[in-house]
Amino acid sequence: QVQLVESGGGLVQAGASLRLSCAASEDTFSNYAMGWFRRAPGKEREFVSAVRWGGGATYYAEFVKGRFTISRDNAKNTVYLQMNSLKTEDTAVYYCAAQRRAYYNDYTNRAAYNYWGQGTQVTVSS
Repeated sequence: QVQLVESGGGLVQAGASLRLSCAASEDTFSNYAMGWFRRAPGKEREFVSAVRWGGGATYYAEFVKGRFTISRDNAKNTVYLQMNSLKTEDTAVYYCAAQRRAYYNDYTNRAAYNYWGQGTQVTVSS
């Protein structure tokens, strides 16, 4: 069982930056692809970004490309989401998720992830 704990959310104004962190309890953290999803009020949970289990390859939803950056530190069992130029439409609960290493990992599909954090609220005001 992998436990994921997100932190770094908060209330900011449009144009500001935030960095989310997700700490994992699993010592074999490097064997998991890590993703960030979000759920805005009244909407489905949607893919935001993901990073390959060993690091390197990253994936982004179109609406965050150029603004958000995902990274991971396998030595610290932590994945980050740097969010710049935040918009009011980025307001959501952000979730961290872990997907076991596989021959084929489906990074954008929430159903493919095995473990989820509790989420952290990000609110962007105008």
